[in-house]
Amino acid sequence: MHSALRALRHRNFRIFYLGQGLSLLGTWLQTVATSWLVYRLTGSALMLGLVAGAQQLPILFVSPLAGVWADRLDRRRLLVVIQLLCAAQAIALAALTFAGVVTVWHVTAFALLLGLLNAVETPTRQAFLLDMVGSREDLPNAIALQSMLFNGARFVGPSIAGVVLAAAGEATCFLLNGISYLAVVAAYWVIRVAPRAAAAARAAWWRELHAGFRYAFGSLATRRLIFLLAALSCFSAPWMSLMPIYAAETFHGDSRTLGVMVSAVGLGALAGTAFLAARPSVRGLGRVIATCALLAGAALAAYALSRWLWFSLGALAVFGFGLIASVASANTVLQTLADEDKRGRVISIYVMTFLGIAPLGNFAAGVVAERIGVHWTLAGCGAFLLAAAAWFAFSLATWRDAVRPLYARRGIGTGREA
Repeated sequence: MHSALRALRHRNFRIFYLGQGLSLLGTWLQTVATSWLVYRLTGSALMLGLVAGAQQLPILFVSPLAGVWADRLDRRRLLVVIQLLCAAQAIALAALTFAGVVTVWHVTAFALLLGLLNAVETPTRQAFLLDMVGSREDLPNAIALQSMLFNGARFVGPSIAGVVLAAAGEATCFLLNGISYLAVVAAYWVIRVAPRAAAAARAAWWRELHAGFRYAFGSLATRRLIFLLAALSCFSAPWMSLMPIYAAETFHGDSRTLGVMVSAVGLGALAGTAFLAARPSVRGLGRVIATCALLAGAALAAYALSRWLWFSLGALAVFGFGLIASVASANTVLQTLADEDKRGRVISIYVMTFLGIAPLGNFAAGVVAERIGVHWTLAGCGAFLLAAAAWFAFSLATWRDAVRPLYARRGIGTGREA
């Protein structure tokens, strides 16, 4: 098997990959349909930001607790329960929409519920990756392939969503998403992993939570990555929540235009994850993080000020490449450096930082866009993204000095590149 696909040698990971891929197509049906429904009901940039924020805000507060649970509980069983609850919320939203009684507040409430479930699912799933592949050597490849799967769905899913949305409406998109969750439930049901070693007597959950934060922020190597991820999250998040306005008002399109625009980001992100999957190890990812974050900021600013659809699609693809390559690289480094007994908590802090801070960016962008317009708002986001990436790039030498001994302790190498 090609080295870029080496994590697929593991049976459990292959089963997960198939089930998760089918489920993710449904996720994008609901994501695009939700944005279009909110825009159709309100026509408001502020409400688009509010709904997007409601889905992501729970991650900021719940993910750290989920990291403690992921280190304590049976991860596979926890994931099965979460996916069944996600299916229930999608089907309930479909029922309201089919009945013609759905309001923006219904959508916001279901977005908040889905955000709570995702806040637990995401760090648990990330921690479960090592359980499925059973090898630290294959973990970076598993992370890259998982990211490739998510971004492949980001490329294909919105285009399908645009067609289904135009042909059958938002309710059908929600129903299909509810059904799609059954694929990943079935995958988790048949996966079998070795039981984890019994832990010593557990401390109180708040002590474990505190220990996780102290561990993640106690090293410059991880602390600096977390700060960069926070900036990437805050200033990149509004691209999605404000995109329906670009599709409808700037480019005079419809839901299919929205689907193509989201797919352009997915295509770039897919290329970025393919690039990472082909890398033989984590060494050299510091330079990748810095370069790709700079690329994402420049591309976002270019898209923000564009009035030409084809140029915007190209800029969105470059933005997707830079954003996902930098974020997935940071995730890989954080997971590689984490001790096994703190893996769930470290991943939960990564999730909290990248996904949980995004609502703050969405809320702020919605408010600012109401005053100065979506184009200047996103251009400002691109400029701040460039500034954060430049800070990390200029301090790369000291970050490498901090990472190098940790890599050596893991047996990854002691060369100058990190």
